[in-house]
Amino acid sequence: MCFLAPTTSTLSRPSFLKTPSTFSKFQFCPPPSFSSSRVLCCQKDSGSSSHHVSNDLKFVLHDALDASGINTTYAREAREEFCSQIRKFTDIEKQTSICINRCVDLGRTALYIAAEDDSLVSHSSVPLPVDAFVVRLDDLSMDYCPHYRPEYESSPEKFLESIEKFLYFHKGFRRADANMLEPRALYLHSVLTHRSGSAAMLSLIYSEILKLLRLWGLLYFDAEIFFPSDLLTLPKAYHKQKSKESDQPHIITSGSLLLEILNNMKHAFWPFQHDRTKNLFLRAAHAANCVDGSDFIGESGSQVASAKAAQHRLDRGVWTSVRFGDMRRSLSACERLILLKNDANELRDYSILLYHCGLYEESLQYLKKYRDMKSSSTYVAPSPNSISSLEDEAVDKLTTRLNLILMEQGWSRPSYARNFLSNNSEPW
Repeated sequence: MCFLAPTTSTLSRPSFLKTPSTFSKFQFCPPPSFSSSRVLCCQKDSGSSSHHVSNDLKFVLHDALDASGINTTYAREAREEFCSQIRKFTDIEKQTSICINRCVDLGRTALYIAAEDDSLVSHSSVPLPVDAFVVRLDDLSMDYCPHYRPEYESSPEKFLESIEKFLYFHKGFRRADANMLEPRALYLHSVLTHRSGSAAMLSLIYSEILKLLRLWGLLYFDAEIFFPSDLLTLPKAYHKQKSKESDQPHIITSGSLLLEILNNMKHAFWPFQHDRTKNLFLRAAHAANCVDGSDFIGESGSQVASAKAAQHRLDRGVWTSVRFGDMRRSLSACERLILLKNDANELRDYSILLYHCGLYEESLQYLKKYRDMKSSSTYVAPSPNSISSLEDEAVDKLTTRLNLILMEQGWSRPSYARNFLSNNSEPW
């Protein structure tokens, strides 16, 4: 469950930000009204029969930052708005094409993600102006209108080609280096400003243009976004009726787009960036010495040094550039992923980050929930020496260690549990 403490003040924004764009694609789908409440529960739509794991858990990040003297008012409000959007998701809605107008505003949801992380990192005295960036996103579609030609009515291919020429050449949007994603390529407001972004962000922007053009009657056929699986290709649209079976794996839905955005952030800001052959959990488990020491065999000296350096930075309360991870933003990405999907591995990954933060009781709570969730579903025993076997071994060692720690009388958390969350901001 996502709990948000009550705030003592109401945000005031300039009047021009309170009025939605005249051409807003969601003006026909009014947002739900919110009543004053001390607790916000982020859960699936009442029409869904499955029980969401986030209903039973309380997240840690905002409370830990408050305890460190960092004001999280704007971060909490952005998380609340994020939850208000994903609460509208049903199982059917998640499988809907990103090119179809629905009540879940993907652009606004992505901006709430950016607003929360901006507040966590910059400690700004004002919130990120989400409404202003929504207007900027809508204005992109308005800017395309002079490029429209009547002959496009008879040729969907030429129509889509003209949109891509407008977006990628006239406006200059480009795909960032997927091997070395900078933070600004992962957040919608930065991509709109710098015009360089991840494939997920470019797909989102492209789909938002298509939605508005459909509302204005210019898009008269079913279009889909072809999401690239390589590191270089730009997202492109195609006429759905002329699609091939090979196009199906490249179709991205509303639910999968948000997962892609959050997973990009989780991978980019994960504090343990060494040894890319391992998954995120095993990297963190390795740094915590929860993986067999023989696993060092075959690793270069630089990889071993990188693992030790990552832990040393956390011990000293230091977080640096995206290439060395960022504990706050990796925690926030994990929490949002838990809210968005029922995946036991997200609980496990969140747990080991809490362990590295010195939040042992909370780490054990999430690890127990991970085990309960796995045992409640069909479980296939891993084969010896497989990745699953290594993960299970690391989970067992971490569980034993946490139980021993919590059994100790008078145990106190290490200083870095407070230091790394303290007021050490860096520009991004």
